[in-house]
Amino acid sequence: MNLVDLKEAITKGETSLGIEFGSTRIKAVLIDRRFETIASGSYEWENQLKDGFWTYNQKDIIKGLQTAYREMKQEVERNYGVTLRTVGSIGFSAMMHGYMAFDSTGELLVPFRTWRNATTGVAARELTDLFQFNIPERWSIAHLYQAILNQEEHVPSIDFVTTLSGYIHWLLTGKKVIGIGDASGIFPIDEASRNYHPSMVKQFDELIAAKGYPWKLEDLLPKVYLSGEQVGELTETGAGILDLDGDLQSGILLCPPEGDAGTGMVATNSVKKRTGNISVGTSVFAMIVLEKELSKVYPEIDMVTTPNGNPVGMVHANNCSSDLNAWMGLFREFSEAMGYGVDSGKLFSVLLNKALEADPDGGGLLSYGYLSGENITGIDKGRPLFVRSPESNFNLANFMRTHLFTAFGALKLGMDILTENEQVAIDSILAHGGLFKTPVVGQKILAGALNVPISVMSTAGEGGAWGMALLASYMINKDQEESLDNFLEQKVFRDVEGQEIAPDSSDVKGFQAFIKRYQAGLAIEQAAVDHLLENGRD
Repeated sequence: MNLVDLKEAITKGETSLGIEFGSTRIKAVLIDRRFETIASGSYEWENQLKDGFWTYNQKDIIKGLQTAYREMKQEVERNYGVTLRTVGSIGFSAMMHGYMAFDSTGELLVPFRTWRNATTGVAARELTDLFQFNIPERWSIAHLYQAILNQEEHVPSIDFVTTLSGYIHWLLTGKKVIGIGDASGIFPIDEASRNYHPSMVKQFDELIAAKGYPWKLEDLLPKVYLSGEQVGELTETGAGILDLDGDLQSGILLCPPEGDAGTGMVATNSVKKRTGNISVGTSVFAMIVLEKELSKVYPEIDMVTTPNGNPVGMVHANNCSSDLNAWMGLFREFSEAMGYGVDSGKLFSVLLNKALEADPDGGGLLSYGYLSGENITGIDKGRPLFVRSPESNFNLANFMRTHLFTAFGALKLGMDILTENEQVAIDSILAHGGLFKTPVVGQKILAGALNVPISVMSTAGEGGAWGMALLASYMINKDQEESLDNFLEQKVFRDVEGQEIAPDSSDVKGFQAFIKRYQAGLAIEQAAVDHLLENGRD
């Protein structure tokens, strides 16, 4: 599309906007009808551990939304000479799960509790036993029930419980709704009705009936919608919140708000059965679209859905790149102390590529990048740990390879359940996330870790905000009765190029050696580090 046509499309609102609240960055992406990015904006942020809970400040949520939108709008003005006043459709997405509880006046009753919290173990186990369905600690229902078990003062006053994406959508439209993918991280979904599982809702109400709360569970939860459905319009108040300049018009159509797992599936064309994708960031998760239900309940496997309601086996590890990023920050400090400034892209490229020069098993080094607790391995608290013996081959290449290995360690343990225990068939796995902006390295390590070919599309760097923009575009541009998977396959990804890397045998053997050390150390990691931290102060 030439510049003149782009200006006209922007002016007429023939565009779609996706805004995603990631764990370290809020990103806004505006796309045209060819699904190409016109402009983007972002806001960097970090969660904080306050009063025992990982959280983001509510003011930062709004500030980040406004900043990301403003940067995107300014890029439109700078590149096309057009003041953005309308778009064809908007969609919001965010990190899944977590707990945002509001009273009848719209007041947030307790600070936002994110997916990262490992504080709901008792509730998650009890609900899993009750439902005979795996309820992870991150899920909203686990947070709600744990608050009930803890007899927290806010519980009787709850009027609405939602996720971060649901909150943003509600704030800007007044509609208490949620996309089915994000809903599946709130409460179990019934595949037949594509709604919250009715018998489990009843079980929950019966479980807490003696508490005498003035609400039923169904009254608290947002209404579930599928991809492609229209769920509200941008209100005048919402337009004023999003665009502080007051240029944005109200009345813009919004699609169902979704979780970052769903937008990752869309951004990698992985919503069909027997396909899968892996999203790499602060956490790492693999989403495998299943042909049939699993034979039993596994605490390591979440049962969620695609944005169009197909069942998905999800392996979610709380920790991936946070510890690696912390080490990168240390190397940056060293570089600056030596008088050599270096940009982030070059820093990551140089250091990550050192991993390709390493011993296949990382030289006998061992690392646990657990900035927070890890559900898959049963670690309650974040205790990053790096270990070596006198016999280890300690050099920069092995150091970097080991930190890439450990980023995928917990994921590997969960994936083995699907591929080995359940014999789940996977035709393709696509990976996306910032780690793959550096070509080959992360892809090669991941292929060796999982022993499957890993593909990265040329669009991999676009991420979840782009995936959310695609869902917004699907709502207004799909043909009648056109399914989401056909829309993606035939229109969005028809000419998109990808690169596949098959597992190298030495990488596979090297990772197998590492994972044996990793598993052996798990039995003592929590107790040993806690002991050192508690007694090392004397």
